[in-house]
Amino acid sequence: MSETLEDATVAEARQMAADADRVVVKAGTNSLTDEESNLDDEKLDKLVDDIQSLLKRDKEVILVSSGAIGAGTGRIEGSTGTVEESQALSTVGQSHLMHRYTESFGRYDRKVAQLLLTQHDLENPERFTNFRNTVETLLDWGVVPILNENDAVATEEIRIGDNDMLSAAATMGVDGDLLVTLTDVGGVYTGNPKEDGHAERIEAVGANYDTVQEIVTESTSDEFGGIQTKIEGARDVSEHGIPAVIARSTEPDILEKIATAKPVGTIFVPINGVSDD
Repeated sequence: MSETLEDATVAEARQMAADADRVVVKAGTNSLTDEESNLDDEKLDKLVDDIQSLLKRDKEVILVSSGAIGAGTGRIEGSTGTVEESQALSTVGQSHLMHRYTESFGRYDRKVAQLLLTQHDLENPERFTNFRNTVETLLDWGVVPILNENDAVATEEIRIGDNDMLSAAATMGVDGDLLVTLTDVGGVYTGNPKEDGHAERIEAVGANYDTVQEIVTESTSDEFGGIQTKIEGARDVSEHGIPAVIARSTEPDILEKIATAKPVGTIFVPINGVSDD
């Protein structure tokens, strides 16, 4: 699929990603929890190790972390999955999640901060200005901001993909230079790689976006539906001139590879708002 884009264009986009000074990293629930929805210490520590590789390069990192509802599910028995229970589970899981982030980043003497947001916080000018100023101050202090949807109060936003759009909005709103979405698959594929052994990774998305979107829509199942919002978020960012990468969270040194322009995952080439038509 990437042959529809010029090799030089893709290489330039990967170099832009490598040169990014302010990086937004989004980690999905499956990248942080095990099959029983318990928070997976090994996965979380690996994520922190990967982020530390960027911080050592004097890059600023903002983490958008899912996993609160999943982590809560793993600690409360007998929940049935209602909206009300999901909201309550998020409060149980969020405190546990932040405790583990505090411990893990503490291995590097790094401090973290929690910001819980709703769409209203991003749409209301005054609230958004407060959010942006807080993030800027935390980064000035060398603190890693950790963002998540405020599931406890955002009933309509408890759905698959909410943090994908939050991470895109945050990237554009705080002048990020790169969005990296980490997931349990290695990027965007021509089919669901969990079910289709012949599915091929799409190396780059740019002028071929409409074709890629058609392929993904045709091959998407309910279990794999989250890839659509990841693609939408990456596309939104790329339309603002910012590169985005969707990659596998379990790949060794994944953020270091992106920071050295290695061809991993699927990169969305910045198009600066230019239509593909």
